[in-house]
Amino acid sequence: MKINMKNKKGTIFFLVIFTVTIIGLVLSESKVSAAPANIPIPNVNISVDNAGTPQNYVDNIKLLIVLTILTLLPSFIMMMTSFVRIIVVFGFLRNAVGTQQSPPNQVLIGLALFLTFFIMKPVYSDINTNAIQPFLQNKITQEEAMDKGAKPLRKFMLKQTRQKDLKLFMEVSKVGDNVTKDNVPLYIVVPAFITSELKTAFEIGFLLYIPFLIIDLVVASVLMSMGMFMLPPVLVSLPFKLLLFVMVDGWYLLVKSLVISFK
Repeated sequence: MKINMKNKKGTIFFLVIFTVTIIGLVLSESKVSAAPANIPIPNVNISVDNAGTPQNYVDNIKLLIVLTILTLLPSFIMMMTSFVRIIVVFGFLRNAVGTQQSPPNQVLIGLALFLTFFIMKPVYSDINTNAIQPFLQNKITQEEAMDKGAKPLRKFMLKQTRQKDLKLFMEVSKVGDNVTKDNVPLYIVVPAFITSELKTAFEIGFLLYIPFLIIDLVVASVLMSMGMFMLPPVLVSLPFKLLLFVMVDGWYLLVKSLVISFK
């Protein structure tokens, strides 16, 4: 089955635009001034005759800081999407089954990323329609684009955030009583969202552990009654846990539950 080159380009453009949009939304909350038109190129020169001015050194340091932050941006972006809950649940599932390194980390991370793209598609479409495209067509300013682009992302995170967690960070930051759900800064929403996502993931992990724990207890009891103390119960229970997971179509149920939990 041939892959349409147009679809491949559209997918790459989607990933690039979504990444740039999230970066801009986060940076806009810090009220950072616009970058200079001419980005300085770092020039390492120890010669006294060709020593740069203090301003050049400052520009080079700023550029170095920006390049350093770029290496951390994928982690920042993942923390603002459904990736947190999905990858934590997958980790709990692998530990509950007891398969050690199977599936490998690359497989779990890849599946979590594609599920994240699927879940976040409506949010991106909203940002692209109301913020990115009008800005590219010079219909709105950069500040208006940032403001309109932040609303769908803020709405998504607040929908998954517990009021208790949001209230905690609002009280600690002392933002005042004028802040509502429509204008709460992202630097408050993001940590509250991550805290809520971790709690939800741990709740799902607890439910995943129960059936596999019962199998471990039954196998351990049978082995002890037979006097087989030297045989590890985990070694015997692993095939039964895999059989149970396959019979109930565990991957289908887990993926379906994760996707529906964000709707």
